[in-house]
Amino acid sequence: MHTPNTTPNPLLPFQLDPDPATETLTAFGGLPLVAQTFRSLGLPQSVARHLHLKQRQRGLDEATIVESFILLNAAGGDCLEDFRRLAEDPGLPALLGHALPLPDAARKFLYAFHRDEAIVTAKAQRPAGQVAFIPEDTEPLQGLAQVNVDLVRAVAARCPDQRIATIDQDATIHESHKREALAHYDNGRGYQPMTAVWAEVNLVVADQFRDGNVPASFAPLPVAQAAFAALPATIQEYYYRGDSACHEGNLLTWLRNPERPNGPAGPIGFAISARMSPALAVAIHALAETAWQPYTLAGEASDARRDWADVPFVPSEASEHRDTAPLRYIAIRVRPRQEELFADGTAVKHFAVLSNRWDWDGARLLQWHREKAGTIEHVHDVVKNELAGGVLPCGRFGANAAWLRLALLAHNVLTALKRLALPPELLTARPKRLRFLLFTVPGRLVTHARQLRLRLATTRDRLAQWLEAVHLLPAPS
Repeated sequence: MHTPNTTPNPLLPFQLDPDPATETLTAFGGLPLVAQTFRSLGLPQSVARHLHLKQRQRGLDEATIVESFILLNAAGGDCLEDFRRLAEDPGLPALLGHALPLPDAARKFLYAFHRDEAIVTAKAQRPAGQVAFIPEDTEPLQGLAQVNVDLVRAVAARCPDQRIATIDQDATIHESHKREALAHYDNGRGYQPMTAVWAEVNLVVADQFRDGNVPASFAPLPVAQAAFAALPATIQEYYYRGDSACHEGNLLTWLRNPERPNGPAGPIGFAISARMSPALAVAIHALAETAWQPYTLAGEASDARRDWADVPFVPSEASEHRDTAPLRYIAIRVRPRQEELFADGTAVKHFAVLSNRWDWDGARLLQWHREKAGTIEHVHDVVKNELAGGVLPCGRFGANAAWLRLALLAHNVLTALKRLALPPELLTARPKRLRFLLFTVPGRLVTHARQLRLRLATTRDRLAQWLEAVHLLPAPS
């Protein structure tokens, strides 16, 4: 008879048995809810339509591998080696109905998104003297983007009353110490992808992977066009918000054109942080004191006084097309309350927002513009710090682009799970809270009457939520 070699623990009331449990257990009893969402939205079929990477029939198919990447993000993995942890879980493969890829297989899958010729072509097409360039998406990356479009429209089909879409667009730095990573403006190295979010439903609708040396203001229009193209046909009102990187001539011209190419017809109301040109600064400083009106932004610290004023300003740049309806420039003045100086020695700071919306007063418009910090900047934070987007796996541009796009896809799947199937109080839950409450619930797999069953170690109330979520995530029609 075997006697386990246990070691007494003076700090806790148990001894650790060195032999693993013989029962089929899982540490991720709630993680299949993520797979249920992925499948309920019809994403396996979407992957089969748009993504064709495998040269041989053996091994896991593309849809299974994409689902596995979504599960890795949801479980908290942030590197390829973390696939081993999921694959070693005794019960998870049985609950999913498929094995999990090992790190080498996942790496090979990512490498298939990279094409050296895409980099070479983009470099060759640069205008003389231009350093930055953005490679075209490879065919596999285009397919993965189309899977995300299908996800957005599948979620929209289950939220038919959502008729308004505000696109928030922004770029962010992803630090990387890989040899291939290029220097960015913040004295580091990495990449600077651009992302667009449908604010009302918190879904990423477009993204573009970029090297770190590509300025955020470099060609933002294609991302905006892809974002509006991803929206469902049920949308009736369109809006757009951006920071000063989006104060770019081609994008502004496109937004102001009601017959814009590659976009929805009709008006798009927008508000964009204005670049402070010398002429705009002169116009702001020429404002009379009576032009300024005080206002307070929700959530703003009270140690500064804020005022706003409409600025009579017509830019001289030809890209502004002065023959169109004039834009509205709203100036913002910020002053310390105690007549102190800011850290840079100044007593007052000026900013500005430009817009085509004249129907709101300035304070309301500025508040609406500022709300993008709760959408696009929140997505950046979640993807980089709570999903796998913050740690890029290699030096291959296309593979890193696929890794980030899969992390964004995971963000959208979790958003769909919360919006379609979980209690309302979890609608704003971050991934780490979903892991704590749902995904890492231990469970035991048992077979009864030839049927596999999962018994979760949780309360009846939590189990009722789980069962309701399964009911609200049916097979796709």
